Amino acid sequence: MARSRKTVTFKAKFTNAAEQGGGWHFLVIEPEVVERLGFKGGSKRVLCSINGTERFPCALMPWGEIFYIIVNKKRRADLGLNVGDFVEVRLQRDDSKYGMPMPEELQEVLNQDPEGDRLFHALTPGKQRSMLYFIGKFKDIDRRIHTALSLVEHLKKNNGKIISEELSQELKRPVF
Repeated sequence: MARSRKTVTFKAKFTNAAEQGGGWHFLVIEPEVVERLGFKGGSKRVLCSINGTERFPCALMPWGEIFYIIVNKKRRADLGLNVGDFVEVRLQRDDSKYGMPMPEELQEVLNQDPEGDRLFHALTPGKQRSMLYFIGKFKDIDRRIHTALSLVEHLKKNNGKIISEELSQELKRPVF
């Protein structure tokens, strides 16, 4: 998995969108930081570390003149972050194929099912990342295998389309 070595470290403010009526919590990333990472348009995927913690994959999202990184509730709680805190952020440009780790279980299913592989790779990069995240979040290997198999079967049954309600029901089937 090829990853760029381009890395930047800086201080960023942790804030939220309450004043705009939203509940998102995020880090504000100034345009100069993004420029130092050397992006040339398109998706801006990075590996982020906050206050020296383990890196996690994410995107630099544009918002007017600035960019931001969403910080989920669990990560906020683990780090003890409060709105207004300044944190040390380390970003490494992520030039990997998916911008997210490929779960071994899904890779094995795709290796064994050429039609499933074709349909998965016909999805948009964002949908691919969503599926990688969803499968990879389970700690139980049997659950990851079941989810990978269910996803590929769902794509094949629906001509490469994801029908969320249907997929949700299929994933509720018992894991053997």
